[in-house]
Amino acid sequence: MGLLDTILGRSKPVRPDLDRLFALPSAAITLQAGAGYVPTGTGSVCFATVEGGAFDRLRTDVRELLDADTGTGGVPVEFSRDAYGYTWLLARHPADDTVSLVNDLHAVNTLLQDAGFGPQLLCSLVSFRDAAAERALALVYLYKRGTFYPFAPVAGAGERRDSALELQVKALLTDDLRMESELSRWFPVWGAPGLTG
Repeated sequence: MGLLDTILGRSKPVRPDLDRLFALPSAAITLQAGAGYVPTGTGSVCFATVEGGAFDRLRTDVRELLDADTGTGGVPVEFSRDAYGYTWLLARHPADDTVSLVNDLHAVNTLLQDAGFGPQLLCSLVSFRDAAAERALALVYLYKRGTFYPFAPVAGAGERRDSALELQVKALLTDDLRMESELSRWFPVWGAPGLTG
């Protein structure tokens, strides 16, 4: 950042640090101990839609990457598009294998970034449920900010979120994750694959 930027009040954007995703397994332990939420084994990557042949190549590359990582013929991966036109990639692992899930999410983000789709990356999330499996929670990583925030939709209440729980989780995980300080950037991810289903 130069002197002119300082005088004019412009700030340099935060460079994404995908390695911050590797803090999620320890955050999951803190979340379970402090709030009773356990991983579901699902995680998603959201990016602006890539069209045509580029999307087909991307889908093939992701499947090959994740198959090569497991060496077992593949982790189930699903692609979908939401009502806003964003593409979601959903990865599934056993609920007790958050490390492998995070490794896959990191690998997919890195693949997209290295293929020139970094500007299209929006967020990644890992899903959790409370012990009674009634309340969902996601830890969302904002690619362009390099920060995390919690998202807690209220089951059966339309598009309502549990803001008190989100703030509680933020306070709980401050030592584990770089939490997003601007609450206006805690965007709702309604209907994110793997979060509510």
